[in-house]
Amino acid sequence: MNRGRYAPTPSGDLQLGNARTATMAWLYARASGGKIVLRIDDLDLERCSEEYEFRQIEDLAWLGLTWDGALVRQSERVETYRAAARQLVTAGLAYPCFCTPVEVRLAASAPHGTDPIYPGTCRHLDPAQAAERIAQGERHALRLAVPAGIERFDDFVHGNVAINVAETAGDLVLIRSDDVIGYQLACAIDDAQPDITHVVRGDDLLASAAFQRLLMRALDLQPPSYGHVPIMLGDDGTRLAKRHGSNTLREQRELGASPEDVIGMLAGMFMIGDGSPADIAALIPLAAGLAG
Repeated sequence: MNRGRYAPTPSGDLQLGNARTATMAWLYARASGGKIVLRIDDLDLERCSEEYEFRQIEDLAWLGLTWDGALVRQSERVETYRAAARQLVTAGLAYPCFCTPVEVRLAASAPHGTDPIYPGTCRHLDPAQAAERIAQGERHALRLAVPAGIERFDDFVHGNVAINVAETAGDLVLIRSDDVIGYQLACAIDDAQPDITHVVRGDDLLASAAFQRLLMRALDLQPPSYGHVPIMLGDDGTRLAKRHGSNTLREQRELGASPEDVIGMLAGMFMIGDGSPADIAALIPLAAGLAG
């Protein structure tokens, strides 16, 4: 039985692209007779809010999406992530990094417009000196010492995937210098839970699957199967954004669209149905090929 999850970040109203991914994840699970849980990725308290969490959950319910089990909030699991980070430090797989964001950008080599790739400046610091700096209260992040090599896995949308994590991202941040748990660590731990077997999400996170699989292996966790679906683009070929008009579920509701209008449109983009208005439950049999 497939057991999936949908994990929005409550930093704004739910965009149509996110709703499309939620719809695909839900249909993938239900078409196989499986279950799906809702997880709220709310670790970054500066960006996330309870108001947006409520609005997103309300919008998903308006679409007709239902969930199995209790709602999971990452903000309630912080000690679990910290314990995993300590495990990696004890195993010699993680290290403190004292570089500031400006220093990382200056030291990193990355094409213009992309995230800087951390060159491992602090990886080989003397452990005693690092411990002394920490004892003196010096601000620091915690990073995974990413090994050289290719991470390979099968994606049930993209097929065979091979990503060099060291060259793509460098040493991954486990805990930020402001003490916020890093996305890759939290997501890796939560997606490796026994009640998750399949992860359906946008293909802008394809590389993250390689990052997270590496972390799971370091923590002796079992990775799920992944399927990364195309993200939703505007007419200009760029990722759907405010400049493209009414692109949130809330705005569609206010414009008078029905849940069936939106579900039919979103599912039709993946050739599940013909794009005409449809109740999501009626699309489950049509999604059998997706789950197969």
